[in-house]
Amino acid sequence: MKKKIAIGLSIVLLSSTVFTSCKAVKNSNKTQRGAVIGAAGGAVLGAVLGNNVGKGGKGALGAVIGGVVGGVAGGLIGKKMDKQAREIQEQLPGAQVERVGEGIKLVLGENAVRFDFNKATLTSAAKANLDKLVPVFKNYPDTNIKIYGYTDSKGADEYNLNLSDQRAAAVKNYLASKGLVSSRFSILGMGEADPIDSNETEEGRGKNRRVEFAILANDKMIEDAKNGQ
Repeated sequence: MKKKIAIGLSIVLLSSTVFTSCKAVKNSNKTQRGAVIGAAGGAVLGAVLGNNVGKGGKGALGAVIGGVVGGVAGGLIGKKMDKQAREIQEQLPGAQVERVGEGIKLVLGENAVRFDFNKATLTSAAKANLDKLVPVFKNYPDTNIKIYGYTDSKGADEYNLNLSDQRAAAVKNYLASKGLVSSRFSILGMGEADPIDSNETEEGRGKNRRVEFAILANDKMIEDAKNGQ
């Protein structure tokens, strides 16, 4: 995402620590950022940022930005997330793995989890790609994973919203069938929001029929980090 994040006057005192773009968020030192955000009031900053990323604020990007812990604990969480992000990238080289704040936004690119038109069933290719994520998710049991389902723009809004929810559920159910704890996952259908390609071509619509992941620290990881672990 290349759009700059607009920050309101209500957090002008935090201006020296905020990120001016999503690119800056992605490229900054995550461990240092966690500590800086904590000193500036991370919870407030995360909420404001989450409300200023447009439609993305309701999806995976908004979830990881809004989940800021901050302080020294945030720095320790950031280290763990850095390691997990590297492992995901190794397993799925074509994936878009974005370390944002103290979480990870994951969009499977060349190694995609996409769907046939008007379908919520996983293709064999989608299952094979999810299989590569399973060992990484197992290695980091102290994370929660939010799954966002999407559609292309064809069809009625309400229908697409339900279909996207079914797609997210299909991914959750498959991952749970591979031995991952079901309670780690939450799902949300986004319908045709936030297209990543043009809906004017079949190729673009195919890319928009997708899922995205937000990987966040669970309560145990946060508590451990606050205790210096």
